[in-house]
Amino acid sequence: MDQLTRASQDPDKVRETNDLRLVCRSGNMNVVSLTNVDIWLESFDGQIFMIDIKTAKPNIAGFQKHKRTLLEWVASELARNPKAMAHSIIAIPYNPYEPEPYKRWTIRGMLDLKHELLVAKELWDFIGGEGAYEDLLDCFEESGIELRPEIDKYFAKFEKNISLNS
Repeated sequence: MDQLTRASQDPDKVRETNDLRLVCRSGNMNVVSLTNVDIWLESFDGQIFMIDIKTAKPNIAGFQKHKRTLLEWVASELARNPKAMAHSIIAIPYNPYEPEPYKRWTIRGMLDLKHELLVAKELWDFIGGEGAYEDLLDCFEESGIELRPEIDKYFAKFEKNISLNS
């Protein structure tokens, strides 16, 4: 973690996991209080995916904390079972830069983008299978069309308040 923070080492999830695996049962075991996992998935072949959902634009200090959480989750699972296939991931449910790729300078140098970050389509297709993201967008569009009168009525009361205060 210190090397990543000082930028003296690039993030490499595979290496980091292997490093943790080598030491996961050495020394004194401490009881730790971990941050809750937002989504816990286990594949049929025994892989564990621990996913932390975040806002679209966290700051650099946030990503340092998030990276530490990801490492702690993997270390904890490996301490329980050194042969575990444990993966920890930051998930960002939508891309505010769409249609451009998600590019947030605060993640550079902290996360292994290939192994530790799922954004928008990558996330929803990972969870729900290929095409899940498009299905989700269709649901939002359909709901928006169907509920448009109700939504407009709700927001109209705020427009009236703004007009009265102007």
